[in-house]
Amino acid sequence: MREKRKKEHLKIIQSLADGPGSSGFEDVHFVHNCLPGTDPARIDMTAFFCQKKLEMPLLINAITGGIPEAEKINRVLARVARKLGIPMAVGSQAAALEDRKNRASYTVVREENPDGFILANVSCLVSPQEACEAVEMIKADALQVHLNAAQEMMMSKGEGDLFWHGYRQKIEQLARTLPVPILVKETGCGIAREQAWALLHTGIAALDVGGKGGANFVLVESHRHDFGNSDAGKLFAHWGLSTVVSLVEVAEAMKKAGARLDIVATGGIRSGLDMAKVLSLGATAAGVAAPLVRCFYRGGEEALEQYLLRLKKELWQTMLLLGAHNLTELRKKPLVILGDTAEWLRCRGVDLHHFARRGAL
Repeated sequence: MREKRKKEHLKIIQSLADGPGSSGFEDVHFVHNCLPGTDPARIDMTAFFCQKKLEMPLLINAITGGIPEAEKINRVLARVARKLGIPMAVGSQAAALEDRKNRASYTVVREENPDGFILANVSCLVSPQEACEAVEMIKADALQVHLNAAQEMMMSKGEGDLFWHGYRQKIEQLARTLPVPILVKETGCGIAREQAWALLHTGIAALDVGGKGGANFVLVESHRHDFGNSDAGKLFAHWGLSTVVSLVEVAEAMKKAGARLDIVATGGIRSGLDMAKVLSLGATAAGVAAPLVRCFYRGGEEALEQYLLRLKKELWQTMLLLGAHNLTELRKKPLVILGDTAEWLRCRGVDLHHFARRGAL
């Protein structure tokens, strides 16, 4: 059953459009700098994530694993990650924890990228022993713990896990037990400030907001069962917080708590300009996944590498225009938040003038 589901996920993601909910990037606007004063040779896009230096602030996020087809995809992703010096997360390792014969689709990542930054991936429902096994399986540098309640709810009877009691306590136990940093990741519905506040006190090292606007796993599961025509699929297609809203809410919760955790912004990142926006709003790095699946099936390794290099070039161009020589300077550039995103954030008590007046006279 699991193998069939993973194959169907890959097939649907290739053709399913992003959304329908927006990531919110259209509501975020940098204030143009007509006197940027930038020296192109000095632009530095390096970042530090979980105390590791990255060549650029980008993460190849969790995609797949546990089936022969996934081994091919993960091999190529790992090679590209090695070439570009960026971290990579594997897909959920549940299949490999259940049956050792499924491990090759995960271990191939470390084989191809022996010195790279690799994240293991489990549900928060696993035991500390299973989580340690997942980390050891691929000699991971960090562990990604995914939250996907909406997706689980949409799975057919017998597939999804609907017992969600004690998630926070389980995450805290993993953070106390594991020998590597823990990153908690939502998978398309975002993290609100209330849950961010609770997670900030569990001992984890990072949060991935995983906002709506990119791949929609409510619709993915709906398409698996009835070609997207179910009432539940239509009802919950817009569920969740946009990537921008979730990022700001998490950053605000972190500021209030005085915490210093890394934030990954995933959910509809489709350009280097999107990357610049989330980095300026407080993200440590941006994450991409679904576009890489499409690139793999359309053009293999070359297409994957060219897509990621395009994101890097567009981020560089944005920094050039703004007069930002590094990510610290980028986070000081003014930006204006409008539209539905601004309305949401105002209702939630966020002062948007802070962003708009950065660097003001």
